[in-house]
Amino acid sequence: MSTHDQNHLREQISTLGKSLFDRGLTMGSSGNISVRLDDGGWLMTPTNACLGRLDPARISHLDTQGQLISGDKPTKEQFLHMAMYDERPQSGAIVHLHSTHSVAVSCLPGINPCDCIPPLTAYYAMRVGKLPLVPYHIPGDQQLGEAVRGLAGKHSAVLLANHGPVVAGKNLEAAVYATEELEETAKLFLLLRGENPHALTPEQVAELEARFPRD
Repeated sequence: MSTHDQNHLREQISTLGKSLFDRGLTMGSSGNISVRLDDGGWLMTPTNACLGRLDPARISHLDTQGQLISGDKPTKEQFLHMAMYDERPQSGAIVHLHSTHSVAVSCLPGINPCDCIPPLTAYYAMRVGKLPLVPYHIPGDQQLGEAVRGLAGKHSAVLLANHGPVVAGKNLEAAVYATEELEETAKLFLLLRGENPHALTPEQVAELEARFPRD
């Protein structure tokens, strides 16, 4: 990948990170973003970095083994990204947030751990699909990476209990759009709890997945 192309990705990470932060989808130094490079390495947001104030030049550049080449030390949740990428060679980017409504859903009793949010809209079915719940682990626990790895091959998004979503996409724009769709559908789900809403049927979901594959 040329220096120009890598710089473009750095700017894109910073721009979209600021957009997510400015709209309240993540706060403080929470959340992290990564992009897979053509050579098999990665760009990843640094540890303790605010997505609203990223310096493109300080974004972590990792080699194919996940070792730091340049920039600041990567997010301490690097292992979550690596687990997803290992199982999803087709994915080019990952977004992990602590977005309020998605986290709220992850804390609810009685949700389906195999599919936390029903397919309330076509765009949720197209961009997210089934959303499994990963049991709670203390932040930084390497077992959390293994729990994610066990689901990532079949799911482009997972929801960490009492923590937040991890979402993969074919590129960074797709991963961000899917994360935004997940958060908005989580909000809808919470608004409609107890109302017995009509979700899309399995046949309608299958038609959408066939026509609009995620990655």
